[in-house]
Amino acid sequence: MSETIVILDEPFRSLWAGCDPFVAVEALSGEVFRELEARRTLCTEVAGRGYFVKIHRGIGWAEIVKNLLCLRLPVLGAGNEWRAIGRLEQVGVDTMRGVAFGQRGHNPATQHSFIVTENLSPTVSLEDFCRDWPTKPPALALKRALLRRVAGMARRMHQGGVNHRDFYLCHFLLHLDPEPTPERLKLSLIDLHRAQIRQRTPRRWRDKDLAALYFSALDIGLTRCDLLRFLRLYFDRPLRAIFREESSLPRLADEVKRLHERYLRKAAEGSPL
Repeated sequence: MSETIVILDEPFRSLWAGCDPFVAVEALSGEVFRELEARRTLCTEVAGRGYFVKIHRGIGWAEIVKNLLCLRLPVLGAGNEWRAIGRLEQVGVDTMRGVAFGQRGHNPATQHSFIVTENLSPTVSLEDFCRDWPTKPPALALKRALLRRVAGMARRMHQGGVNHRDFYLCHFLLHLDPEPTPERLKLSLIDLHRAQIRQRTPRRWRDKDLAALYFSALDIGLTRCDLLRFLRLYFDRPLRAIFREESSLPRLADEVKRLHERYLRKAAEGSPL
């Protein structure tokens, strides 16, 4: 007998009462962001509120083997994102609020699962918020407050045993209500479906996240002092101690170079970036 897990909060607990939630979630409609045979992502509205819905239908053994042969860990279902949300909540990192989760079946190739999260609005991604910084620099206090917040979120995430695997500025959402100020700002980390969760984050995966974040911030006008400030805030140690104890840091440049080359290759091929 296949295992079935269903966790529902309002309004879905009432809306789907007496229904098969795996049928009900497939019937939701709205703006579709991704439509593949094995995965569907959309934004829907229920009872006047917005929600993001991710449905996973099993990727098949061929796709699993293909990912493993390419040394990539496949995303097998919605359970990973649900667990990552829970862990980030435990360690004090603002993220999405999950309101519905379902998983049916043991076989990872055919497992049916879904996750529903509240739509975080109004927000803007840090990628968009910082895009014009090279020509329109922000107030110094606001830039430093954002550096402090991102560094703190990254530190708590990694100390909590989570590495994101897509740790880019576009996955930090800056809340716009109330208007962000250096003294009052909120960031939420999203898109956790590829995250890995352990008791302790391996240095290799920690460094991959830091390199991805650095890569995504290359063109927003950060100075050398900004980067050093981030390192001091992230490691919560004096810079002298960081460079003495963190021997892997110089290799981050190699990972950033690899990410940049991949970006250029996909751009030349016309593939999604």
